[in-house]
Amino acid sequence: MSRRPLPGPDDSPDRLYTVTGGRSRAATDAFDAVTLVVAESAPTPGMQSEHARILRLCANPTAVVELAADLGLPVSVVKILLGDLLEAGRITARHPRFARAARRPDLDTLKQVLNGLQRL
Repeated sequence: MSRRPLPGPDDSPDRLYTVTGGRSRAATDAFDAVTLVVAESAPTPGMQSEHARILRLCANPTAVVELAADLGLPVSVVKILLGDLLEAGRITARHPRFARAARRPDLDTLKQVLNGLQRL
């Protein structure tokens, strides 16, 4: 993955306005910097180039902040683009905190394991 260290001439306010269709905020608050995004479909012909690139980058779970760095775009712009893809059903998003909580055993199970170990 190549990352651009500094904004280039393509990061002008006019370009960002065009990329987001004039929007300044995401339509959803489903994303923060560490939200993991996974593509649910491949890019299609005619798709906005930034949307297509996001789908390619998200073949594996990728954090929003990583996408912003890879795309060379502000996180706020990436969140707008991700909102478009989420609404179209082309990506799924999950916060790592929720993913870990879903796999965590319940407290009763942990107590039973501890009691069993203490009896050994």
